[in-house]
Amino acid sequence: MPDKLDTSPKAADPNDDHRTGFSRRMFLGSGAAVAGATVTTLAVAEPAAATRNEHDELLDSLPSVRDIPRRARIVDYEIAELIVLLRANRLTSVELTRAYLERIDRLNGPFEVYGDNGGYNAFVRIDRVGALGQAAAADKLLRKGSRSAPPLCGIPFGIKDSVGVRGLEAKNGTHAYDGNVAYRDSTVVAKLRAQGAVIIGHTIASAFSGSISGTFAGNAWNPRFIPGGSSQGSGVATAARLAAATIGEETGGSIMMPASANGASAIKPSLGLVSTAGVMPLSPGYDVLGPIARSVRDASLVLAAILGPDPAPDPLTLSAPNPFPALPVAARKGRSPLAGVTIGIPQTDWMTRGGTGTAPAETYDADYRAAFERFKQELVRLGARVKEFPGLDVTVPENDPYFRTPDRLPVPVGAPVSPATAVLSPNRYEIRYWQAVQAFADSHPANAEALRRQFGDFAAAAATAGSIPASVRDEGERRRRVLQANYQRALDEAGVDFMLVLPIGARIGPRSGGTQLSNYRTFYQLPNALTWPMVSFPIGYDGTEGLPINAAFWGPRFSEPTLVQAAIDYQDRYPSYHRAAPPDPTFEAQRSRGLSPSEEVVPPELSNDPLVAERAWS
Repeated sequence: MPDKLDTSPKAADPNDDHRTGFSRRMFLGSGAAVAGATVTTLAVAEPAAATRNEHDELLDSLPSVRDIPRRARIVDYEIAELIVLLRANRLTSVELTRAYLERIDRLNGPFEVYGDNGGYNAFVRIDRVGALGQAAAADKLLRKGSRSAPPLCGIPFGIKDSVGVRGLEAKNGTHAYDGNVAYRDSTVVAKLRAQGAVIIGHTIASAFSGSISGTFAGNAWNPRFIPGGSSQGSGVATAARLAAATIGEETGGSIMMPASANGASAIKPSLGLVSTAGVMPLSPGYDVLGPIARSVRDASLVLAAILGPDPAPDPLTLSAPNPFPALPVAARKGRSPLAGVTIGIPQTDWMTRGGTGTAPAETYDADYRAAFERFKQELVRLGARVKEFPGLDVTVPENDPYFRTPDRLPVPVGAPVSPATAVLSPNRYEIRYWQAVQAFADSHPANAEALRRQFGDFAAAAATAGSIPASVRDEGERRRRVLQANYQRALDEAGVDFMLVLPIGARIGPRSGGTQLSNYRTFYQLPNALTWPMVSFPIGYDGTEGLPINAAFWGPRFSEPTLVQAAIDYQDRYPSYHRAAPPDPTFEAQRSRGLSPSEEVVPPELSNDPLVAERAWS
């Protein structure tokens, strides 16, 4: 299969059906615990198909075939370009899927290894037959009528290992969940399938989705370095051209960190914008699913396909505006597309280097600082007003009664709890979080010991969470709303539309034998506590290893259209960073070096679990 695209016009061959058979096996088990269910239940609402007019409007906003530059390889085309090329018969989904599978065969290394497998280890498992069958079906649909096919028809995706995919195990980064087979798709995967997307398989996650640094996968630009976590495989697969895009899951930093470490473009949505039904939960009320892609335009196309209400399994989706405002997929015209936009740099969004009281930019490595200053100037040239402003210092008690407060709320049994614990522990109890794991351990006795090491005494943990009264939970929720209002007031008083930060402020470290993250946002959990969205994208490279440097926009809940539009405007004028491809590494003979999940040591300050991180702060 040639790696390059023949861009000469060609007609579809009606006799070439590209058929690859689907597996018709019956599956037992399920993916993950969801609201009101055990680990062996996966409830999914059927996604509604978009109308033809909606397809037409979106397709009309994409570039024409003649405006798409020739790429060196098929796998270098962005989703927005692939949508056009597939409909113009310049490419088939089978060809595209085979190109990605060839790269996975060559660069990924052995599957089902939670450790260094001698390759990228971005995909922990794939469904080769299923993916090629889905691609053949997509080609058939595209040949019937390219304008009526859904936008993502034929586009290959990777899905984080914590998200249910029908017929595949979902292990959440650990063999402790061996045998956890999904008998239904998660809502997000069902929506992608309804679009005709191709599901290649699962991308590797940190053990129990527990680390923002990650060590199982190798960084897309240099596999000796960390990939960021916990959606580490999703960040690597996209940047390394092993999939057109991926789905990540974040509780605190799990999308933003791998996007930043690998130079991908990603959107961490507002809480409630995208259903989390069918996801192995960590902290309900924080957990979100979002796209990781090579451009923000591509990520926006994916987000538009997966958002929307899913009330039965995920009532949080009822909080989002419905219909949600259209997400941008095209840059605005003119020399000053950001005119009238004020972007604030919060000076109290402390970095781990320097600590409280040191302005974030003063802590950046010199090359990171240079990229940051250049990026600010580029935003100004596009018409934006970029200013420093205090933000909200969450180390000041009156500013933050919820997130970093030393306050504790009394409970009838046991020690007083933090406001965040008063919210998150009952949320877990409500979905039978510990009971679901207990039920899975009972049905898979070989896994029980590993699960007990992670979760402790299931019954005791559930009883403790269940003893928190509704009044205490309500007080925690009230304090969370106060924090949200205080942060919004800080933006309003400064006249700031949204904020700009660097998620990582210094070169990332090696996967072993060194400091994995030497300088990063101390409050990486804060956007999830606020329920606010973030958009991350590359703006440069470090001066030592050539590893990417990412910036991030973030702002009020459901401000995705504003954040995405600004990022698309920037990438349209400065495309070199998101279009750059890492060089293919030369791996030794691909063999597993056999690190076990227990060898992924996660310091509490690098945990994605907000309650674990809270204990590290206290």
